[in-house]
Amino acid sequence: MLRSMGRALPQNYYPQEMISAALWNEWGGSDEGRARFDRLHRSVGVRGRHLAIPMEDYRALDSFSKMNDKWIERATDLGQQAIESALCQAGLEPADIDHIFFTTVTGIASPSIDAKLINRMSMRTDIKRTPIFGLGCVGGAAGLARAADYLRAFPTHTAMLLSVELCSLTLQLQDKSIANVIASGLFADSAAAALLVGGARSDGLPCPRVVASRSMFFHDTEEMMAWRLADSGFQIVLSAGVPDLVRNKLRQGVDSFLSSLGLSRRDVGHWVAHTGGPKVLQAIEAALEIPRCALARSWKSLAALGNLSSASVLYVAADFMESKITRRGDYGVLLSMGPGFCGELVLLQW
Repeated sequence: MLRSMGRALPQNYYPQEMISAALWNEWGGSDEGRARFDRLHRSVGVRGRHLAIPMEDYRALDSFSKMNDKWIERATDLGQQAIESALCQAGLEPADIDHIFFTTVTGIASPSIDAKLINRMSMRTDIKRTPIFGLGCVGGAAGLARAADYLRAFPTHTAMLLSVELCSLTLQLQDKSIANVIASGLFADSAAAALLVGGARSDGLPCPRVVASRSMFFHDTEEMMAWRLADSGFQIVLSAGVPDLVRNKLRQGVDSFLSSLGLSRRDVGHWVAHTGGPKVLQAIEAALEIPRCALARSWKSLAALGNLSSASVLYVAADFMESKITRRGDYGVLLSMGPGFCGELVLLQW
């Protein structure tokens, strides 16, 4: 059962126009190039974003090591805030967590951020840890699925999924590719924490239950979305073919998943999709044959916050949980897609 959802956003919020202007001042170029740059940033449908640090501080992060050190510092702080929020909503303490799952794709730490938080928050010495790296946008849905799998084996336990994505701390100012220009206008920073409890601890609460999950892996699509590790850090690989892949493959995966459970798309009342960008959301709508209003919360989150990578679908899920629009017995499908290329489907029931 998905008991509560905590969220934490950096305090540094900037309108999209201000971020775009600052980036162009760093890149420079012709008037024609500026017009194209602005057009690409407007096309992602983002009004503003939260950044890990004040905008004027990014120039000093002139090496991968400096960026990553700042990522560790800020990820630990924001991760703690998100976990505390989730625990407070559920009336629990850090010592109540039996297993912590941690997902990210925007920084590297060993020991991972979850270990730092176990120390900082005085969690138990016998807590289990599962750090997950590299799943990108799919990490939030995959993390929920893996945490639910664990709780089926240990129904009296409590699991915490923490996602921290500080996409701005991967910025590559020397990379003027279309993919990097789009990424610099789309991705943003946040942390999200999902608290799940096993079936023996559900207590009849009106919270969504994870009924089942399904992973989807598409062979020979590794170069559609990825990081390349350069001397300066993470360099984005982003193919224009991603929306077409979603449009062509998602329906079959969803229908097969639901059919295996005796359901169809007609039985799904709520679609909880990660904020992959306008073209990805449109592709999801086309693939599933659903109207734009079915993904209204995903569109709203994209405009207000940008794409938060693995945390994005958790933010949309939190919005659903707070909205009170769901009724007991309703089904929802939580879905996201990311590097691999792959996807994850999670069937929820309220």
